[in-house]
Amino acid sequence: MWEPLRRFSRLDPTARGLFLRASALLPWIALNLRLRGFRATQANLQKRIPAASSGMLLADSAELGKQVSLTARMVRSAAYRSLGTPTCLEKSLALWWLLGRQGIASNVRIGVRKGGEKFEAHAWVECDGVPVNEPEEVHKHYAGFDESFPMVEQAKK
Repeated sequence: MWEPLRRFSRLDPTARGLFLRASALLPWIALNLRLRGFRATQANLQKRIPAASSGMLLADSAELGKQVSLTARMVRSAAYRSLGTPTCLEKSLALWWLLGRQGIASNVRIGVRKGGEKFEAHAWVECDGVPVNEPEEVHKHYAGFDESFPMVEQAKK
């Protein structure tokens, strides 16, 4: 029982903050998706990303990669330890929002496939066209939509 707390306390403050934000954000996103739908949830999240930071990238690409990786890892960890089982869309929206709050440009991609008689969908996050929350290449088994999401700001232009 104490081991998870010890591991959490050994994390650096940035990782702890990301984990706590993701832990609070995942159930909020799940509830919003069920009550308000995708577009309203997306718009609500978009409003909470400072306009000055959206689309900026960290100067050092190695530092950027480390920050993206850390954020993705903390979202996965929070999802693993959350009540219920967050969907890939919930995890992807949380990761996209946390990256945006750090000034890291990313997009949520959604893909579909038909497995036998079953229609399936999957969501993932990409930074510069590279999937960041896919431990394996699951996304390659889905036909991605041409547009990436969320696109609230782009639609206003």
